[in-house]
Amino acid sequence: MFSDKIPVIDLFAGPGGLAEGFSAYKTEGKRIFKIGLSIEKDRYAHSTLELRSFFRQFQEGKIPPEYYAYLRKEISREMLFASYPAEAEAAQKEAWHAELGPEGLLEDKVNERIKDALGGAKKWVLIGGPPCQAYSTAGRSRNKGKEGYVPEEDKRHFLYLEYLRTIARHWPPVFVMENVKGLLSARVNGSSIFNHILRDLHEPLTALENSRIAPSTGYKYKIYSLGTPTCFPFDSSQSSSSPADFLIMSENHGIPQARHRVILLGIREDMGDVWPDPLKQENPVNAEAVLNGLPELRSGLSREEDTHDSWNDRVSEILEDKLFKAIYDEQEWDTWECIGDALLSLKRLNKYDRGGEFISCVPKCGYREDWYLDPELQGVCNHTTRTHMTGDLHRYLFAASFAEVHRRSPTLPDFPKELWPEHKSARNAKRSGNFSDRFRVQMADKPATTIMSHIARDGHYYIHYDPSQCRSLTVREAARLQTFPDNYFFEGNRTQQYVQVGNAVPPLLAVQIAGIVYELLMR
Repeated sequence: MFSDKIPVIDLFAGPGGLAEGFSAYKTEGKRIFKIGLSIEKDRYAHSTLELRSFFRQFQEGKIPPEYYAYLRKEISREMLFASYPAEAEAAQKEAWHAELGPEGLLEDKVNERIKDALGGAKKWVLIGGPPCQAYSTAGRSRNKGKEGYVPEEDKRHFLYLEYLRTIARHWPPVFVMENVKGLLSARVNGSSIFNHILRDLHEPLTALENSRIAPSTGYKYKIYSLGTPTCFPFDSSQSSSSPADFLIMSENHGIPQARHRVILLGIREDMGDVWPDPLKQENPVNAEAVLNGLPELRSGLSREEDTHDSWNDRVSEILEDKLFKAIYDEQEWDTWECIGDALLSLKRLNKYDRGGEFISCVPKCGYREDWYLDPELQGVCNHTTRTHMTGDLHRYLFAASFAEVHRRSPTLPDFPKELWPEHKSARNAKRSGNFSDRFRVQMADKPATTIMSHIARDGHYYIHYDPSQCRSLTVREAARLQTFPDNYFFEGNRTQQYVQVGNAVPPLLAVQIAGIVYELLMR
């Protein structure tokens, strides 16, 4: 069934966003790529990968009803896999729960699995991105606070070497390596990590000179940007070159999210003198276009009885004299009117309440319905709200109302002092101005801000634009902003689901990259 497809090997696969895009790419109505092997160490992300691999074992339009029954929680995962043992076995072979790196698998075992997955194919693609915690701006900030932390000793800085070893063992004609924006500014021993990685990817064997790989078998690679006419090694034909040339801004390519990531396209030197087409520019897609068709939900209520009536009462407490007067005194009359309209709408949220792992409904989407929606699903998955304290409910209500009136998310100075948090970081923000945007509304008429794994711990940066819902984004809403189809189910608890979505590559961006790769391989 898949013998005519181009194999893809996915390292550090996460929940499979990059692989999903490659597997979904079509030309003349036919899928071109087949995921041969995905390797992921996190067991929840691996479980998601395995389930999606099972889904892909079936032809488009012929997904078995048992798959949807599982998503609707009508049958167990074990029952699903038992119903289709051959497809389940293929999925379990494709999605490998394993850790790469010095403390992980033996290199020979990895190589055997890759060789088996390739089946002798000459045209194939290596994709993936090493873990990024050590490169990210937030990660570097956290690391500075760790007693005894030595960047040079952080193994995460050098996990890309596992990616490099795979290149040097198997020599893919093309590879795609993705990582965070912070990679461009990360330094070890005063030297740029990014420049070091470019040099290593250009000459893998030089970087791995102490390895067991025979130097006579090696190639060199040119490393291309997908956004600008830039290639490493740089030459005089390039009008300019800088690390930022390798930064892809997803919102410029039809993704409803301002996600800025480093994406490197490596082409083996014997592929000839080629220059890949850049990603096509597309008009920005706003958050409302992909979120508005999902069921409206109330937020949860923490530390007390969580019922719709109790939640309604707590939200409505914003009408108390001190809060009313505070907003009035700030001359935020339009914002107050918006709050009043939201309060009148609270009862309509009874229908779906706080949502669930599956909601029976007829979802809609204002953008790419052909991509997002699956009529066979008959509902929405991973759409459950979090709980919030009463004080945060009021802040979310004010913030979303302010955003609707002023067409921007408020900063802390925009809040009445009665709504300022009392904790230390907020007090410090008053004095320094740092983190003044800690309550960030995802604007309806703009692409969302970057969906990060941090969403699992802090909903303040991901407030829904609808004041009446008074909450942060659900996993499904985050997944839609990341362009995952609605039938893409994330395993694990809600925190684990958020982390997976935040770490992923937008599949619709990956589809575009896959098209560029396909054209290269067919030349």
